[in-house]
Amino acid sequence: MRLSLLALCFVIATTPLSAATIIVEELIAKVNGDVILRSEYDDFLRDIRGEITRDERVAPDDKSNAINDREKNILSDLIDQRLLVQRGEEAGVNVEGQVLRQRDTIMKQMDIDDIDEFENAVAERYGMLIEDLMQRMRESYISNAVLGQEVGSRIVISREEIEAHYAEHKDEYTRSEGVRLQELLVSTEGLVGKELEEKEKLAREVHTRVQNGEPFAEMAKRYSDSEPTKQIGGDIGIFRRGQLRKDMEDLVFDKNPGYITDLIEADRGFLLLKVVEKYREGLAELEEVVEEIRAKLSEPKYAPAVRSYLSFLREQAYIEIRPGYTDTRAVLGKDTNWSDPAKLAPVTTTRDEVLRSRQKRILWMIPLPNGDKDAKAARKEEKQAKKDQKKGGPAPSKDTAGD
Repeated sequence: MRLSLLALCFVIATTPLSAATIIVEELIAKVNGDVILRSEYDDFLRDIRGEITRDERVAPDDKSNAINDREKNILSDLIDQRLLVQRGEEAGVNVEGQVLRQRDTIMKQMDIDDIDEFENAVAERYGMLIEDLMQRMRESYISNAVLGQEVGSRIVISREEIEAHYAEHKDEYTRSEGVRLQELLVSTEGLVGKELEEKEKLAREVHTRVQNGEPFAEMAKRYSDSEPTKQIGGDIGIFRRGQLRKDMEDLVFDKNPGYITDLIEADRGFLLLKVVEKYREGLAELEEVVEEIRAKLSEPKYAPAVRSYLSFLREQAYIEIRPGYTDTRAVLGKDTNWSDPAKLAPVTTTRDEVLRSRQKRILWMIPLPNGDKDAKAARKEEKQAKKDQKKGGPAPSKDTAGD
């Protein structure tokens, strides 16, 4: 099973919305210091209906049942993500760079260069405020980061399991000729004039240094702008004949391990490739497919481990659910009944109030106009307030308590 909510959920609602409209939101669940809104529930339901309606793998007669099955778990999916986002924020997970890059990718797909124009396009074309789009991306990246750190990294597949699987499934690992590559990308996206010249100069200096023997992996970690690969030394895996662009394939397939290409002018900037290993045609060696086997053996263990971890978060969490809604993944014996709204959060609130509350929690991750000084001051003030509260000092203000 895969938590569909945890994929990059950029499915956008279709009802136009004016940024000036004041919307009264209905609170349907409280999750620690956060809330889940009826509009979020409705948006997710609309996304599911659209996804299943478009899915050609689901027979037309089965679509209604598929939607009903998914609808039963909507609130549970929203609670799951809220718990993961909260854990990520507590751990200091910072995904703003990924969010901004994804925003830039969407802008490029829409052929838009100006942020204000993009904001208007998102509102007019898709009926969504840009703040909502960015928050969706942010929450998705944080959720995936937490699951990777807290679940994925703890699933251990032994060498003995890998060797046994390889021995029993050799017919699955007969391959064509291939190469394992590392990359180092010096990005020039959006740069012109002097900035572009400086980036090109850096790329040429890096090329000279790796050609002179400096470790390619270390240089990739230090200078590469390819976020998915820089932390692993630029490793981009194994490519078979026909998987690379023909011009790239011609550069590396007839070269020996250790070969480093000349500087390649690519769409995103200046690229270097290094041939790490070469693989012959036929049955792949075990070391060639060890990570592929590890991933295959990890997959059936991943979903139960995710479920176990989310149950652990639920046990520690303060969760209340309004009558009429159900958490299908609730922890047995844990009370999630809705308390008297007059003593806690109101049943309704405005959309802007919810946005302000969430922005306070993520403000420390966003670059401020005055740089790190403002961010550090905000964190220092928050820590001091917590110390005062523990010592019996001044009670938090109404606004803070509401968060």
